[in-house]
Amino acid sequence: MTLSSPTTFRSEKARLRAEALLRRADMGAERRAAASDAAARHALMALGSVAGRTVALFAPFRDEIDTGPLARKLRDAGARLALPVVIGRDRPLIFRLWDENDLLEPAGAYGIPTPGAQAPQVTPDDLMVPLAVFDRAGARIGYGAGFYDRTLALLRREKPIRAFGLAFACQETDHVPAEPHDEPLDGMVTEAGVLFLGGSDADSLSR
Repeated sequence: MTLSSPTTFRSEKARLRAEALLRRADMGAERRAAASDAAARHALMALGSVAGRTVALFAPFRDEIDTGPLARKLRDAGARLALPVVIGRDRPLIFRLWDENDLLEPAGAYGIPTPGAQAPQVTPDDLMVPLAVFDRAGARIGYGAGFYDRTLALLRREKPIRAFGLAFACQETDHVPAEPHDEPLDGMVTEAGVLFLGGSDADSLSR
């Protein structure tokens, strides 16, 4: 399929997003919980030694993959955790430190749990990135606001970072149409395993 205009790109991305989110919703709560636990184990393997590193997670929204199991594993492994904070519609995200006993505050139009302004702002070393759709080339489709594309572009200009998508295997598609501003992932983690991209690590994500 040839995508020749921004409008066509947006239309195709919207179609792929809607289809993947329907597949995700059809999983059901029990299957999502089991898959979240499995993905957490794979994510810890993908990240390797995290002692002393700052890892940015995300608070799950609706039927997104649950990051709670991974948060517990990362804390046990000595990582500092952070969560994203939206500071403006067309601006990059910032990240605030998330201690285990911190009270998270609903923020934004969707009331997503977020650390309060008293939590220190940090720059992550590793990010687990939410998404709606992904492919095996490392392309992703988010939810349409472009927050992570802007954020990853900024962070990658500042220092070396790693960004792994974290989602369910049913959110994979054959091909995501990429645009110039789209920031690729370094790897993809699902309950099926880990797909490493752009490096020497073997592809270990099963179909």
